[in-house]
Amino acid sequence: MDQMKRAYELLNAWKGDSYIHGLGVLDQVGKLAASFGKRALVVSNTTYMKPIADRVVAYLSQAGVELAGGVVAPDAKPNAPREDVYRLESYILHTKPDCIVVIGGGSSIDAVKAANALATLGGKVTAEIDYYFGTNVVSDALKKTDSSLIPIIAVQTSASSGAHLTKYSNITDPVVGQKKLIVDNALVPTVGLFDYETTVSMPISVTIDGALDAIAHTFEVFCGAKSETYEKAQELAECAISLVAEYAKVLVDDPKNVKAREAIGLATDLGGYAIMIGGTSGAHLTSFSLVDIVSHGTACGIMNPYYAVLYEKAIQKQLKVIGAIFSQYGFGPSVDKLEGRALAEAVAQSMITFSKSINAPSKLSDLKGFTEAHIQRALAAAKDPQLEMKLKNMPVPMTKDDVDTYMEKLLRAASTGDLSLIKEM
Repeated sequence: MDQMKRAYELLNAWKGDSYIHGLGVLDQVGKLAASFGKRALVVSNTTYMKPIADRVVAYLSQAGVELAGGVVAPDAKPNAPREDVYRLESYILHTKPDCIVVIGGGSSIDAVKAANALATLGGKVTAEIDYYFGTNVVSDALKKTDSSLIPIIAVQTSASSGAHLTKYSNITDPVVGQKKLIVDNALVPTVGLFDYETTVSMPISVTIDGALDAIAHTFEVFCGAKSETYEKAQELAECAISLVAEYAKVLVDDPKNVKAREAIGLATDLGGYAIMIGGTSGAHLTSFSLVDIVSHGTACGIMNPYYAVLYEKAIQKQLKVIGAIFSQYGFGPSVDKLEGRALAEAVAQSMITFSKSINAPSKLSDLKGFTEAHIQRALAAAKDPQLEMKLKNMPVPMTKDDVDTYMEKLLRAASTGDLSLIKEM
C-alpha cells in the first residue's frame, strides 16, 4: 500500500479546507490572512527561520495584509516557557491584529495558542496562565464572558508535535523544569498550513525528534483506544509508524531528501490527528519532567518501549499490529507466534532497535544530565491533579496511589534499559 497517498487521504478527509499541506504551498498564506482582515501579527524566529519568515511577510504584503506593529514578533524558546507566553500576550494586546500568523514548530505554536487565550480572557477572568491548565477551562471562560479568540494561522515548519492541528498547548515552568497542559478545542488553530519543503531548513535532530513523536502519538492513542475509535486509531498508527519506519533512516543518511521530509511531515500530522480522537498517556506524562535535558519527541521515544511492557496485558492486539510493522522494516523478529509478556518485550526491543538505527537514545541514562532528581520529579508530576488525564488515559488506568508501585519500577527500567524490572499492570 502507498502509505503517503493513504496519509493525504486521511488528513484531507479529517481537516478539509482548514488545512493546507503538501509541497510548495507556503504562498497560500497571504490569501488566508486576507480573509480575516488587513493586519496580521506575525510571530517567528528571525535568525535561522528568517528566509521563511521573509517569504511569509512578502506573501502577506502581496495580498494587501500589513504587519501589525510593523515588526515580526520573536517566537518562543523550546518547550514554550511561560515568560514567552506573557511576552506574546503583550504583543497581541498592543498590536490588536485581525489575525495571528505564527511560523515555527510546536513550541512557538503552543505559546501563541496560550497567549491568545490570555490576551482575550486576561482582563475578564484572570491573567495567570496557571488558571487555564487542564481541560476545557478556556472554552468555559469564553462562553461565560461571551468572548472570541483571534483567528490563528499556524504555519508549521518542522515535522514535530502536530501543534498546528490540535487542541493542546504545552507550557513549561522553567524554574521547576515541568510542563503542564492546556487541553481545549478552542485552541485549535483556525487554519493550519504545512509546506513540507520548509523542513529541509530544519536541523535533522528536530525532524527525527518529530518522527519519534509521530510514533508516540499514534502508538499511545492506539493502545488506549476505546471500541468507537479503535479502527481509526489503528489506521492512523499503521500509516504513521510505517512512514517513520521506512523514511527516518533515509533522512538521517540524506537530510535534504524531500520525499523523506514529506513522509515524516505526513506522519507527524497523523500523530496530530490521533491525539484529537484519543489521549496520550504514560510516555507523554514522563516526558514533561525531562524538559531540561531532552526534547519532547525523543523523551517519548525513550519511554514508550517500557510503557508497552507495563501495559502488556491490556494491549495484546495492538502489540501484534505494531510489532508486525517494525518486523516488516527489519527492526525485529516476527511476532506472529508470540503472546503475553514475550510479545511485549519483543515489540519493546524492536522500538529500541529502531531508535538506535537513527542515533536516538534508548534509555534515560543515555541522556546527558539525567539524575535521580528526574525520577523523583516524574513521580511527583504523575500525582499532580492537573496531569491526572494522562493516568486515566492509560490502557490500564492508573491512580496516584499506583504511581509508586508501578511507575517507579518502570522508571528504573527506563534508566538502565532492563525490561525485566517492569511490573506489568
